[in-house]
Amino acid sequence: MSTTKTKLAIVGVGNVGSAVLNTALSLNLAAEIAVIDIKENKALGEALDSLHGAPFSLSPNIDVHAGGYEECRDADVIIIAAGPSILPGEPGDRLSLAGKNVQVMKEVMTSITQYTREAIIIMITNPLDITTYCAANCFDYPKNKLFGTGTSLETARLKQLLGSYYKVNPQDVQGFMLGEHGNSAFPAWSLISIAGIPSDQFEDYFTPEKPLDRASVGPSVINVAYDVLNNKGCTNYGIAMVACRIARAVFYDEHSIFPVSTTLEGEYGISGVSLSLPCRIGRAGVETRLAVPLHSEEIAKLKQSAANLTNVLQSVGLK
Repeated sequence: MSTTKTKLAIVGVGNVGSAVLNTALSLNLAAEIAVIDIKENKALGEALDSLHGAPFSLSPNIDVHAGGYEECRDADVIIIAAGPSILPGEPGDRLSLAGKNVQVMKEVMTSITQYTREAIIIMITNPLDITTYCAANCFDYPKNKLFGTGTSLETARLKQLLGSYYKVNPQDVQGFMLGEHGNSAFPAWSLISIAGIPSDQFEDYFTPEKPLDRASVGPSVINVAYDVLNNKGCTNYGIAMVACRIARAVFYDEHSIFPVSTTLEGEYGISGVSLSLPCRIGRAGVETRLAVPLHSEEIAKLKQSAANLTNVLQSVGLK
């Protein structure tokens, strides 16, 4: 990765990719941003529109432009948001997109790998764990350099929910949603704390109007995604912030920990499927995947996520 000029490439600038572009600009994330889309005029229009606001941004000299996959040649980070998303009224499960977006991912990765195997690739395209598995295992790309945003968005929603409930800053809520980026994600209560206070003691220190119904938290975190989708037609701002925040950890070599999607290699007896565990992220990508201590019922939920995803991998010919 360059130490003098940082470059971000965004593949796919629909609702999600365009939100990634503008979030990256607002965060002053990179000195150069290239946008790539199968609709070349769409990529050009998004680049121009964003560039016109640059004089009022923190980095008025940022280079934003459209281009082809050759732009990946010297990119430090590539964020992939290509492919269709769930639409309001369609089946409420990201896994329903698997057949379409596996094909999209094969085309995207074939194009990217013509120019680089050095960039850090952050996947957004749903079904996230399926497309991540495809990209990481079908193209001989260095596995530490390619991962999905995973349950980082669910984790942000969990922190927001608990922070609001207990009237604390969501940043002071520690813990993770784990497993599938989708309907089988679950809160790992054994890891959740506020200021070092474990989750089973929250009511001893904080005074909510009523005790938290822990059984409702996981479904609430999952279902709120469909509330966003059905009310505005897409989900894009939250995932854009998540992807850019993880990209920042790469650019700044932060060694920060996020629950991202990678292919497991025996953790908890699970192999050959991509799902989310806490991982340390830095300039090299995934530096360490952490098989954190989980309760037996949490391991069972993780294995159920793995089984769900394995079935889908088999259905699209990836297993």
